[in-house]
Amino acid sequence: MSRILLKIEDHSRDSADMRYVYPVISRRAGGVSVGINLNPNNACNWRCVYCQVPDLKRGGSPPIDLALLERELNDFLQWAGAGDFMATRVPAGARQLVDVAFSGNGEPTSAAEFAEAVAVVERVLVAHDLAGKVIIRLITNGSLLDRKAVQTGIARIGRAAGEVWFKVDAGTSAGFARINGTRARPELVARRLACCAALAPTWVQTCLFRMDGQPPAEPELQAWLDLLAPLAPVLAGVHLYSLARPSLQKEAPRLGRMEAGWMEETAERIRRIGLTVRVSP
Repeated sequence: MSRILLKIEDHSRDSADMRYVYPVISRRAGGVSVGINLNPNNACNWRCVYCQVPDLKRGGSPPIDLALLERELNDFLQWAGAGDFMATRVPAGARQLVDVAFSGNGEPTSAAEFAEAVAVVERVLVAHDLAGKVIIRLITNGSLLDRKAVQTGIARIGRAAGEVWFKVDAGTSAGFARINGTRARPELVARRLACCAALAPTWVQTCLFRMDGQPPAEPELQAWLDLLAPLAPVLAGVHLYSLARPSLQKEAPRLGRMEAGWMEETAERIRRIGLTVRVSP
């Protein structure tokens, strides 16, 4: 195992020398998040301008070795629970396991084995007496919610008292194209978001940042609020955050972090449409 000390600013996928499993300190989750990377090929169907994945390419997940995933997660949880992982790799104050999160270097639901991978995580958490103590999370762009297999996996997360963090960074087609490199339409995003919320508790996660020195334009921000407002009764809330780590995409020099005060003003606007907000400037 490598001797990397985990930091909020570094979400390295190889800190545990494993193919699928990687621990990080998550400022939004509030402790050690056990990442499940179903895209070790650095392929994603979106290309977000703020993405920290090196050598990002378009595509989906390769075939997943579910047996290897299960061994790695078993080994890591043993290391975290009975070994020296917490004492030697995690700063004081963050030494708690908070979740197992499907995230990684691309869209996790692009894996054909996604639903089976959720079942693997459930089984391993039970074996380590962590079911109900360590939450299962899916961090997704939601673009594949129309697939029955994806819905099956998310429903399984919901039944296990897990939750989904669903990326919504814009409110217009132009905004989705500019920020996420996708042709997503707002009405389609809203429909998929509603579908997700019916299957598992769902938080919207939104990254707000300066581009070329400018904050998000008011018409775009209002369109984003208009997209979320009708869904407020079925959503768990909104995770609002800005840039914590440098982008590894070509747009990186154009991006800047939003000020805490601006983020809180935006959070107040979200609260007025009936949503809980958690802010990570």
